[in-house]
Amino acid sequence: MSKKFNNHKRLQSAQRAMERGRADLAMAKLQDITRRTPNHSGAWKLLGFACHEEQLEPEAVVALTRAAALDPGDAATAMALAQSSLLAGLPALEPFRRVLQLQPDDLNAQRGYALALATEQQSDAAETVLMSRLKQHPDWLAGHKLLARLRFTGGDSEHFADSFSAACEAQPANLALRMEWFRSVAQTRDWSAAGRIIDQGERIFGTHPQLQLARLFIASESGDELKAAQLFAATASIDDVMRDMALVRYSLRKGDLDIAEATARPRIATPAENVFWPYLALIWRLQGIPQAAQWLDGSPPHVAAVDLQFADGELNRLADLLRKLHTARSPFAEQSVRGGTQTDQNLFLRHEPILRALKSRIQAAVRTYVEQLPSPIPGHPLLGVERGDLRRGRIHFSGSWSVRLQAQGFNVSHTHPLGWISSAFYVALPPATSMGAAPAGWLQFGTPPAELKLALSPTAQQEPKAGRLVLFPSTMWHSTVPFNDGERLVVAFDVRAPQSALAPSITAASNRAV
Repeated sequence: MSKKFNNHKRLQSAQRAMERGRADLAMAKLQDITRRTPNHSGAWKLLGFACHEEQLEPEAVVALTRAAALDPGDAATAMALAQSSLLAGLPALEPFRRVLQLQPDDLNAQRGYALALATEQQSDAAETVLMSRLKQHPDWLAGHKLLARLRFTGGDSEHFADSFSAACEAQPANLALRMEWFRSVAQTRDWSAAGRIIDQGERIFGTHPQLQLARLFIASESGDELKAAQLFAATASIDDVMRDMALVRYSLRKGDLDIAEATARPRIATPAENVFWPYLALIWRLQGIPQAAQWLDGSPPHVAAVDLQFADGELNRLADLLRKLHTARSPFAEQSVRGGTQTDQNLFLRHEPILRALKSRIQAAVRTYVEQLPSPIPGHPLLGVERGDLRRGRIHFSGSWSVRLQAQGFNVSHTHPLGWISSAFYVALPPATSMGAAPAGWLQFGTPPAELKLALSPTAQQEPKAGRLVLFPSTMWHSTVPFNDGERLVVAFDVRAPQSALAPSITAASNRAV
């Protein structure tokens, strides 16, 4: 009785630790329980969840496999095991089939099963699964989005969103479905097709605010300045992030810097701040206030390059693995890659030893980068967070992937709103004779998106070198210069920001910068 009671108390303590965001502490408690009571299915299950939170997906698979064996009828455990197997790059088809045996109508499990099929290079089977479920559930947005993504990256840029069209015919009054269709098409910058989706919507819903904002976005991004001006006036009372972003970009194109700044500033200290900080950097440079932009991006910029040490052949083995993971024919519509491909899923969750070793070395390099940053500045997107967890080694990633560029390939200028610190780690590069004259293939910072047509030069550039890691703030504009020929293979990632800020008033800090 005492043993069971102690286990119960330990389990509650582990749950409380996880609720506080300290899955690392929960893991130690749960490992103690499973060591003392190896048949405690609940402890194994919670240990799997804790490992997942700590981004130790192969360890999560081990714990959840044990939990599923002890309690084979628990659908939540079966689902967690299937998802962790997929994320870890381990066989996931059978785990998802087990979930579907327990919960045949679970659409999330159907989506995972389709992803597992696609990962196993069974794209046709994945599409069949999704289309079958979408016939029964035409309002299943996640299914439509995945099907469109699989088709687009598979090379179908013409009919990739057809499932949305059929679903909107079946459910014409479903505005959420239509807006997701619009977003899927608008990502490809096919403004004519996106406009037709809104035309159809207006015949059904009339002048609906969401449709107005979508039409505004098309007008602003396609260069229809007269229509955009009319729609900005008509939607002035709508408080919407997409509208404000469109207005910032529209105002920058027109040279209306005061309007651009007045629109961007109120979004600082809101969940959308990381989208607007980069535009403020451009605005301040164009206004001739370099000290403000330097306050944000650093002077010199907060860019660091470190050459990681690899044994002979390690980079070659890493390159071979990454090439196998580059299975797409086309890049994701919403991403920055041009003339190449990008991998799916989070690389640093996978099980391969070479990737786990790379992750460990990168975490050490990130820790050094953080330790060498300037003193904390309350309200700053890079410097205004509490860094204690990272110094203790708890470095988590909001994403990690590989980009493979080929002849004339490049990344358009972009930022990473979901990150805190971003990166490029060079795995393989063309010979110098194939790359072209410098800065061909280099990483450059501070250049605005080309479509804004702003006369701003790079604030910094980094020469690529195999084995070199470049770290920089996620709010900093960065792009890749096209190169002549060959293969440019990198691993990139976003470090997740710690949750606690040093001060609540980011706006006040921004005001001090100017």
